[in-house]
Amino acid sequence: MAIEVAGIFKERKYPFIFAFFLLLIFVTFLLISNSQPPISITTQLTQPDPLSSTPPPVSSASRHSSILSNNESAITNPPVSSSSNDGSPSASTRSVAGTDNGERVEIGAAAADEEDDQVVWELCKGPMAVDYIPCLDNMNAIKKLRSRRHMEHRERHCPDPNPRCLVPLPDGYKVPVPWPKSRDMIWYSNVPHPKLVEYKKDQRWVVKQDDYFIFPGGGTQFKNGVNHYIDSIEKTLPVIGWGKKTRVILDVGCGVASFGGSLLDRNVITMSFAPKDEHEAQIQFALERGIPATLSVIGTQKLTFPDNAYDLIHCARCRVHWDADGGKPLMELNRILRPGGYFIWSATPVYRDDDRDKNVWKSMVALTESMCWSVVAKTYFDSSQIGLVIYQKPVSSTCYQNRKKSEPPLCDQASRRNISWYAPLDSCLVPLPGDSPKWPSSWPERLGDKPRSLSAEVDAEETFKGDTTHWSALVSEVYLGGLGINWSSVRNVMDMNAGYGGFAAALINQPLWVMNVVPIHEPDTLPVIFDRGLIGIYHDWCESLNTYPRTYDLLHASSLFKNLTKRCDLIEVAAEMDRILRPGGYLVVQDTIEIITELKPVLKSLHWLINVHQDQFLVGKKDFWRPDAKIRV
Repeated sequence: MAIEVAGIFKERKYPFIFAFFLLLIFVTFLLISNSQPPISITTQLTQPDPLSSTPPPVSSASRHSSILSNNESAITNPPVSSSSNDGSPSASTRSVAGTDNGERVEIGAAAADEEDDQVVWELCKGPMAVDYIPCLDNMNAIKKLRSRRHMEHRERHCPDPNPRCLVPLPDGYKVPVPWPKSRDMIWYSNVPHPKLVEYKKDQRWVVKQDDYFIFPGGGTQFKNGVNHYIDSIEKTLPVIGWGKKTRVILDVGCGVASFGGSLLDRNVITMSFAPKDEHEAQIQFALERGIPATLSVIGTQKLTFPDNAYDLIHCARCRVHWDADGGKPLMELNRILRPGGYFIWSATPVYRDDDRDKNVWKSMVALTESMCWSVVAKTYFDSSQIGLVIYQKPVSSTCYQNRKKSEPPLCDQASRRNISWYAPLDSCLVPLPGDSPKWPSSWPERLGDKPRSLSAEVDAEETFKGDTTHWSALVSEVYLGGLGINWSSVRNVMDMNAGYGGFAAALINQPLWVMNVVPIHEPDTLPVIFDRGLIGIYHDWCESLNTYPRTYDLLHASSLFKNLTKRCDLIEVAAEMDRILRPGGYLVVQDTIEIITELKPVLKSLHWLINVHQDQFLVGKKDFWRPDAKIRV
């Protein structure tokens, strides 16, 4: 029998009335919630207001005043492939939520809330997903290349659009072995690539032992061990002065970077580089060991270093044909080698007498003489049965002008770009200063002395010294003790907007190393960084970096994102930072509260632990979370 509403009130059945209204409210809420449209995966990010900023203590403008600027009109990115890498792209979108006020904000990784429910992540797919490097693994673009003769397939071919997926972890991935133990051994499960063990077993590059890879210090030319080889070089040419005169080195075709790793004990910082090739994961081994390294190749484009940067360049059987294409590969070394710097070439043409090696040596003699390089030492080591030659670059252009034949010609400086980003190799020699350039001070004095390449503007030196003082105080008072970072777990550091290298200089006494990145749309300070005895590269953060996943313990970004978000998609930048950073690693952002507000929900969607300090420092800590499939978090 139906119950009349009037009867309910007459009989004063108030509990029933109360329950009925609660049920009605609950059903209405469910209907409203279910009526929301599905989340789009193509929404573009909201750009920050370029006029709103509360600058941190050092703004982008003050950090870089009186610095030589890049010629931005000359910077052009290369054409990108319209087809992205097989199985790599993913999607994500977000809505920007407000930030909490107060001195410190803590948001746990497990506490994803309604603020983040508009971000979607998915795993990268495909056979290369675990070690995915977007700009080097774009197989669709590589297959379309007309030639591979000059290593074009090892150069950058970035997908368009950039990937928004997260790289999966290798099975059994562990927190890396800490430094300095990592120099000699790493977890097999973190870099599970045993090919080099078998391929180089007679040379003892790397050995598998239980759950570890062991690095005995062997190498193709290191038959008595890498330390014996390094000692032999200094005995051959004592003026090299490891760790005093010679501080910054480039190791071409570095293998697993045992040469650079051993030189760290002698206060030498070595940029080890090699292409991603059939020598499986050699650069990944180096970075997992905690040794500075990057993926690169001498092909058709310049290396991402400034002119006159390195004190010494080393090649031990590096398999580069220096005389190829009219000698362009060796002219590229000449470009980046400091006037008066040394090139050490340890290879069979130096000491073998078969016809092939004789022909290579003959070509090398002709090329180096035309470049005015002088042979300062040539030797053969009976104990190891290897030999090497040491060349020295001239300190002025006088020799160039006195050559009987101007081949190769001198470069026209008026038409040369200031930086080497996607620039073709030169077929000319970079002119040297009219007066003999002064070699930098001995290490460690050169770290604080006025850099040779500093701008000639009146206040440039004062600005440089002020920047050094600022970072020294800030790192000491805030970074090392006030941001909750466990520095004992930090070895590989990247400064994403390095300026003069002040952040790296302030950390010089810590057991870590810093890759200083100078973005191509910021003032060109990379020559200053090398003059100080530090290392770095040019890069555009709208693209992926040439490094393996999970290779850095800490990423630092000061005053980077305001300009970056005008050109780049912040979601894509976040995916790239997640790719580079190891689980347990840190991101430290010093910026305005508006930028921090923009970043917070993106990083929270990655399940990072987020702390905000003093409304200008954001510290994100990555954990081991990975999406199993497309997940709304």
